[in-house]
Parts: sequence; structure tokens; C-alpha cells
Amino acid sequence: MEKFKAVLDLQRKHRNALGYSLVTLLTAGGEKIFSSVVFQCPCTATWNLPYGLVFLLVPALALFLLGYALSARTWRLLTGCCSRSARFSSGLRSTFVCAQLSMTAAFAPLTWVAVALLEGSFYQCAVSGSPRLAPYLCKGRDPNCNATLPQVPCNKQKVEMQEILSQLKAQSQVLGWILIAAVIILLLLVKSVTRCFSPVSYLQLKFWEIYWEKEKQILQNQATEHATQLAKENVRCFFECSKPKECNTPSSKDWQEISALYTFNPKNQFYSMLHKYVSRKEMSGSVHSVEGDAVIPVLGFVDDMSMTNTQEL
Repeated sequence: MEKFKAVLDLQRKHRNALGYSLVTLLTAGGEKIFSSVVFQCPCTATWNLPYGLVFLLVPALALFLLGYALSARTWRLLTGCCSRSARFSSGLRSTFVCAQLSMTAAFAPLTWVAVALLEGSFYQCAVSGSPRLAPYLCKGRDPNCNATLPQVPCNKQKVEMQEILSQLKAQSQVLGWILIAAVIILLLLVKSVTRCFSPVSYLQLKFWEIYWEKEKQILQNQATEHATQLAKENVRCFFECSKPKECNTPSSKDWQEISALYTFNPKNQFYSMLHKYVSRKEMSGSVHSVEGDAVIPVLGFVDDMSMTNTQEL
């Protein structure tokens, strides 16, 4: 039990690093399966370019959309936004949140493209069918090179074909490493800038993360317990034909208040929308944005608060 608890503590402390590592491994494994089992270059001038680009970019697009779909912040932003009673965030704030979501969702597709470029098969197939690049690849070679270039991925035995394949693979791998370096540099710059403009100190940010973890855990437990009690009471009353006991449950407005996107205000530092709600309830009865509220990138994890379904009673 102690070992299991230690593993859970390790997972909580390094959840971001472990999550990105898992995404990288799954993406790399998926690309390997696609390139070795599914991918078969048609080796024709008509289909090489679109076929190679589809395998290179369409899975990346699917992973990008999946990144949006798996983010709790996406559904926090979208749920109820088309309802008349819903309060719309400012356009600038929503745009800023969407930009943060896009950067997070782009990790898996960029990993796919980078791994695919390092492997080289998709790039070789696509470029061998490009009419614009054919003169460059066939420069100083046989006059029939332009016509036979689309056959390069399928005719690996010929010496000239092997030379072109080696050249294409080298180009693909160079592009792959450039992409990896660019992504790492961009991530480092974004991380540094967001931390540089953080309104809270390093230790307070760590405390904030601890609070967020505990609030998420307690909210999940309390919600499960409350829902279980309410369900049991309703089922009991149904079978016994009796009146239910009073069971206080937050109203739709209350749920809407704590489901809004988090904004930071230096005058009143609330650690979550739930914290803001219970603190402002007695004062104004609302968590509407006030002057000084702002979306802070380094505090984006606060909006990842969510509750999961459970089958345990």
C-alpha cells in the first residue's frame, strides 16, 4: 500500500512530464505502425504527393482535434455558451484561452510530424511525386529521371534510385530535427515568458498546485457522496411511496458560477472559481468579473478542474 501511495505521489508531482512522455511514446508507436503496416506508396506521378501528404498531415490534424476534445478547459469554455442565459466572456479573454488550448493540443501532432520526418517514408513518397522538385532532384542525372522519379520509393534495388532515396531521407531527417529543435526552443521561450510575468512567486505557485489537487479530490469525493445519497433517497421514496427528505443541492446558477473560466485579481487572490464563489457569495452573490480580473497563462491549470463519472456506491 505504501509503494502504491508513493507511485501516486510521483504521478501527481510529475503529471505534466509523464503525460507528455506518454503522448510522445504513443504517437511514435502509432507512426511506426502506420509507416510499416498501413502505408504503401502508390509510386505514380498522380498519387505520390497527395498520398504522402495525407499520411503526414491528416493524422496530425486528428491528433490536434483530439487534444482539444480531451481538454477539460475546452468543454468548460463551450458548455452553455450558446444559451441565452449564459454569460459570455470577453472576446479577448476567450481568444487568449483558445490560443493556450491550441498550444497544448499542438504537442501530439507536432510529435507525429517530427517522428514521421525522422522515419522518412511519407516524405520520400510525397516529394518523389512533386513536379516542382523533380528538376532539383534529377539535376545531373539520367534524362529519363523525371519520368522514373515517382517509381523511386518502389525500386530500391537500382543504384540511382538508392541515391535519390538516401538524399530524400537525409532531407526528411534534417527537417525533422529542425522541427524538434524549433518546438523545444518555442516551449522554453513560452514557459520562460509566462513564468516571468507570473503575478505570484514560485513557492506560492507550488502551494496553489497543491490546493488545486486537494480541492479537485475533495470535490470529486463530495459530489460522489452527495449524488449517491440523493439517488438512494429518491429510489427509496419511489419504492416506499413516501415523501423525500430535504436534500440541499446547488442550483443551476451555482454550478454555472463555479464553471466559469478562472480570472486572477491581485486585490482578492482566490485559488479557484469555487473559492471565489464561496468568498463572494455573502458580498455580492456573484462571481462576475470585476475591474482588475485577468487571464494569467501560468494559472491555466486552474481551469482543468473536472469531475469524473464513477460506478462505485
